[in-house]
Amino acid sequence: MKLIKKFLGKMIRIIYRLGYRFIPCDKNTILFISFHGRGYSDNPMALHQYMTAHQEYQKYRCIFAIKHHRKKNIQIPNAKIIEYFSIPYFFYLARSKYWISNCKLPKYVLKKKNQIYLQTWHGTPLKKLAHDIEVPEGTTFYRSEMSVEEMRSTYDNDVSKYNYMISPSSFTTEVFQSAFAINKERLIETGYPRNDILSNYTEDDVIKIKAKLNLPKDKKIILYAPTWRDNSYNLKGYTFKLEVDFKKWQQVLQDEYIVLFKPHYLIVNDFDLEAVKDFVYFIDPQSDISSLYLIADVLITDYSSVFFDYAILKRPIYFYMYDLDSYRDELRGFYLDIYNDLPGEVIENEDDLLYKVANHCYDYSKLEVFNQRFNNHEDGNASKRVVEILFK
Repeated sequence: MKLIKKFLGKMIRIIYRLGYRFIPCDKNTILFISFHGRGYSDNPMALHQYMTAHQEYQKYRCIFAIKHHRKKNIQIPNAKIIEYFSIPYFFYLARSKYWISNCKLPKYVLKKKNQIYLQTWHGTPLKKLAHDIEVPEGTTFYRSEMSVEEMRSTYDNDVSKYNYMISPSSFTTEVFQSAFAINKERLIETGYPRNDILSNYTEDDVIKIKAKLNLPKDKKIILYAPTWRDNSYNLKGYTFKLEVDFKKWQQVLQDEYIVLFKPHYLIVNDFDLEAVKDFVYFIDPQSDISSLYLIADVLITDYSSVFFDYAILKRPIYFYMYDLDSYRDELRGFYLDIYNDLPGEVIENEDDLLYKVANHCYDYSKLEVFNQRFNNHEDGNASKRVVEILFK
């Protein structure tokens, strides 16, 4: 069966390559892709929701490419859903005047001169990306074990097709120019559309999100959102070894808190959390994280870029970096001085982490300085700015 799927996939790509030029673009059709078709989320979702809410954009036909969307029972108002990497997917790659994606597209994707590609990306970088990664000779990347040259070429191929790439800040504008080897003229420094909700939400939104997740109303919420590790994977995807003792967390924190554990969207392995049921709530890695920010009183992360967004809410952030030496020196370097630039303390010991959270040890003054540097465009109007640039 795998060989048949592989053969069919290859044939579809060949037919697409031969015929995409003959499919005329529809100036009012937009193809949205979020995290390689993993769902309805992130900046593409935010831009679609903004367009749906404003009459002047009703003429556009919105197409979302999502993997296994029928099985997931995904419904999106004012959008047509197609299966990612299907015949309709390749048709709409050729048919759509606009592409809106938050991740690099595969090399097989071919762009016509009259098509417009908006790359929204999916975070402000802490860890180094693409051309900026410095690794020992012979290092390989991803499950495909690409060489550093091959890895960088995948970015170069995608960047060559961009008309616009969103940047949330002047810091990110500088980083993207070196990481992606992109000229500044194609970078639009607008803020991230997905963060508009962090400025525009209401208390009613918070109540509804908690009710949907069936969370207790009498406890504060800790969001634990670690990132993936480049060197930990199996045949299905990237894996994450849980290096925290949730039983210990429960003993120390359960009187005041519950924990939402949200792995990175690339993580595919299961976690046995039965022993801490009703204290730790597992959140699907594929789900959108922005609603979790709104209900979380505290964020605990490691090297994930989630803290850049969460800082907008001006709530405590703790950086639990139990594998700091190996991550920094063997997997990725950092763009920031993690001891001085982060809006929170770097903690490598679990007992220290729990003590600081339980005793509310947090320096809020770091948040103000951090937001002035990294979130100065996040005012709730990023979607408006992006859409106006894209269509007007």
